[in-house]
Amino acid sequence: MPDHPGFAPRSDVVEERREIADADVFVLVYPLWFNAAPAMLKGYIDRVFGMGFGYSPHSEGGNHPLLAGRKLVSFSCSGAPQHWVEASGAWSAMLNHFDSHLAAVVGLDVIGHHNLGGIVPGLRADVVRGHLDEVRRHAHAIVSAYR
Repeated sequence: MPDHPGFAPRSDVVEERREIADADVFVLVYPLWFNAAPAMLKGYIDRVFGMGFGYSPHSEGGNHPLLAGRKLVSFSCSGAPQHWVEASGAWSAMLNHFDSHLAAVVGLDVIGHHNLGGIVPGLRADVVRGHLDEVRRHAHAIVSAYR
């Protein structure tokens, strides 16, 4: 456990926490793997947003969110079309299990999760441009709302 005597986060975790310590909005960008966040992202969240950064150690009263008042937004992409991701139940499961749970544990407010479905090899250039325009619109709206 991160609050046991002698525990210290690895230097890369300490550096990452220092880099993002003053962020008002945390933005996660990742592909969906089997309709969920990839294990690498889960590991990053476990290590960086864990005890001592995202929530208080047991020795200090335990599990009190430390990032209250800050925001979380995610951008993801999937090979499956968005309507299928939603119809299969994967979308709501991921939003609850990943976004909402992370936000609740560390005190973040979820301000959106935008997924681009149907991202497969061989997309036409106009489709790629359309997806990039959609991401730009969402990003611009987020930045405008939180200036």
